[in-house]
Amino acid sequence: MTGPLSRAPQGAAEAQNTIDLQDFLKLRGIVETGGEAKFRVQGGEVRVNGEIETRRRKKLRRGDVVEYAGHRLKVEW
Repeated sequence: MTGPLSRAPQGAAEAQNTIDLQDFLKLRGIVETGGEAKFRVQGGEVRVNGEIETRRRKKLRRGDVVEYAGHRLKVEW
């Protein structure tokens, strides 16, 4: 069967398999607020997979590694 109900839109599938960097930092308790996450990420204090990341809405996928303030966290769910 084909049509709009036969499969999820590609954007919806990607959204289920990713999480924004700022949301990940909040959910894991690394920062207390979204404002703090924004400040830390845009200030160049966060690394993703060993590289400085300044985009707070950077899409993380399973297996990515986030580093901040001595914490090293693997993205898993």
